[in-house]
Amino acid sequence: MTSFVALPGAADVAQPASPERPIVNDGFFPDIDPADVREAARIPTSITAARLRAAILGAIMTVEIDVRAYAAASIAAGHATLAAVPAPHLDGQSVQLIRYRRAVALYAKAELVERYRDFDTTSAGGNQADELTPSIGELRRDAQHAVRDLVGRGRTTVDLI
Repeated sequence: MTSFVALPGAADVAQPASPERPIVNDGFFPDIDPADVREAARIPTSITAARLRAAILGAIMTVEIDVRAYAAASIAAGHATLAAVPAPHLDGQSVQLIRYRRAVALYAKAELVERYRDFDTTSAGGNQADELTPSIGELRRDAQHAVRDLVGRGRTTVDLI
């Protein structure tokens, strides 16, 4: 005797919401897609979607501190979104959007690298953590450069003593 069991097709199965759904931003700055951040910053899939999301939220808040005045001035000048601010375009998009997304991705990666280096406490893990320390600083530096470029500030400050 044979039996036949009908299984629902792929179209019939409700797909769960992706844990990497876009992060809705404040309206002036663009929404951030965690999948784009994961790809741009080369964040491995071993980092869970929840941890990546938390790191991106932290990065958005960090960037916001430095760009708050710039956003207010841009809105006062009549630009409702960062994409509307006059700027050169690269690869079909505003360099200001590229800079913002870059800053967020780099700050998120720096936080993740910093947090994940404490999982292996063996001597090999300690050596690897020491090797990552310059990388964290470089990620933060590059993120800060992107923020400074976004708001039109120089990258260095020099004082004569």
